[in-house]
Amino acid sequence: MSHETQNNVKETRELYSMFHQEYVIMAEYRMLQTENLQGIYVIPSYENSFLWFGVIFVRVGLYDGGVFRFTLTLPEKFPDDEVPVLKFTSHLYHPAVDASTGILNLTEVFPQWDRKRNHIWQIFKYLHWIFDNLNMKVPTNVEASAAYKTNRKLFMEKVRECVGYSIDHVYDDPPTEDKHYITFKPYNPEVHDNAKNIMLKSPELNDSVAHGISWIQPGSFQPFSKGET
Repeated sequence: MSHETQNNVKETRELYSMFHQEYVIMAEYRMLQTENLQGIYVIPSYENSFLWFGVIFVRVGLYDGGVFRFTLTLPEKFPDDEVPVLKFTSHLYHPAVDASTGILNLTEVFPQWDRKRNHIWQIFKYLHWIFDNLNMKVPTNVEASAAYKTNRKLFMEKVRECVGYSIDHVYDDPPTEDKHYITFKPYNPEVHDNAKNIMLKSPELNDSVAHGISWIQPGSFQPFSKGET
C-alpha cells in the first residue's frame, strides 16, 4: 500500500470516527428527551456538541425556588473516556458541589464511565436527586456538609442566600454569544400574551379539523366493532 493510500485510509477512518462520535452524542440527547426530568432544561451548544448548557428549576425541598445554571462538558473521546463534568455556573451552596469551582462530585455514582451501562440522562437524574438528598458519603464541600449535620440554621441561611442570588440573576446577559445558550426575559404582555392565550385556549372541535383517531361511534360510547343493539 502506497504512502498516499495509507494517508487516505487514515483520513477516512478519522472522518468516520468523528461522525460516529457526533451520532452517539446526538443519540444521548434524544435519549435524554424521553426521560422524566422535571424542571431540567438542557441543550448542546450550537458551536460545540461537547458542551451542553443547562438550567434546573428546583420546585420542592430546601432549595425550592432556586434557578441554577450549569454546563456539562463531555471528554474528548466520549463515550470511551472519563466521566463528563457537570459544573454549576450559578453559585450553589451544597455538600456535593465544590465551593471554588462549582463542579458537582459525580464519583459516588460514576467512579468510571462505562459506555454500555452509563448514559448522560443518568447524570441529570443524579442532579435532580442531590437537591433532596444532602447527606453525601464523601462530601466535596466539607463546610456545607458539616453545617447541614450540626448547624441547620446556618445551613439554611446559606441555602436561602444562594437561592435568592440565583433568582436575582435569572435575566443576566449571557456570558457567551452561542445561539443555544438558555436565556430568559421578563414577562412582556405585548410579546407574550398572545402565545399564552393560544396555549391556554381550549381547541374548538369542528368537522374540518382532525383531532385524532377514535374507535368510538360519534355521539355514543359504542365501539365501531360492536353492532347496534
